[in-house]
Amino acid sequence: MGSDLLRITVLGSATPFPRPGNACSGYLVEGGGVRLWVDAGTGTLAELQRYVSLGEVDAVWISHLHADHSADLLTAYYALLYAGLDLPLPVPLFGPPGIADRLAAFLTNGPDRSPVEKAFAVEELYDGHVVRVGGLTLRSRAVEHGGLPAFALRVEDEGGASLVYSGDCEPCPPLVELALGCDLFVCEADGFVPGHHSAPQAGRSAADARAGRLVVTHVGPGTGPADAVALAAAEFSGDVVHADPGARFEVVTTRRSRTPGRTTTSPASSR
Repeated sequence: MGSDLLRITVLGSATPFPRPGNACSGYLVEGGGVRLWVDAGTGTLAELQRYVSLGEVDAVWISHLHADHSADLLTAYYALLYAGLDLPLPVPLFGPPGIADRLAAFLTNGPDRSPVEKAFAVEELYDGHVVRVGGLTLRSRAVEHGGLPAFALRVEDEGGASLVYSGDCEPCPPLVELALGCDLFVCEADGFVPGHHSAPQAGRSAADARAGRLVVTHVGPGTGPADAVALAAAEFSGDVVHADPGARFEVVTTRRSRTPGRTTTSPASSR
């Protein structure tokens, strides 16, 4: 049983490849009695197991299919099906269109397609996708990431606490709309690269969304974490911190705003 308190733990924040002591993008989100693995970048499966076993993960959510956000789904597949773990299968997996075939293309080594769906119950994301997993509501918006299908995520608990994760994207109205009034905004700051936020842009997006707190993550080469925090803080008056690997942020709120939308219930809610 997961925590009732909404919180996020940084499994890794490195880009574009893992570094000693820092895996690529991945987060453990807990709350509402469930545990979510959000992005599965290279190295994050090992880090995830510092906190929970793979069998305790209720659902997986993937922002886009670049390897530094999704590659550990491949090793998770083998763990789920062939490691003798005692866990209910398949695990709900929310990801961009084509994610199942993309995994199968990597995993298939013979004439028969690898049984991706035995490991993962795949549900493809779309702009405005909403699903309930246990006591958490997950809302996804399509964002701009160089033409690749990519999504940002808002997680809300039943008490109104909310966190938003940008995935990888450039500043865009859908992200600000999704993050509006959130308590914690986790935004990438991968430098001045098309399809990404820079650190100052992360600060401006947080300010435009009137977020409560900003966590800059996925800081690109050439900018240190402290510099990224300072650059973002120059644009955002709230608290700004870096997503250090292993950092855990509890999400509390005095606000009770909700984002309207249709909600469906995931099989994970009964896991």
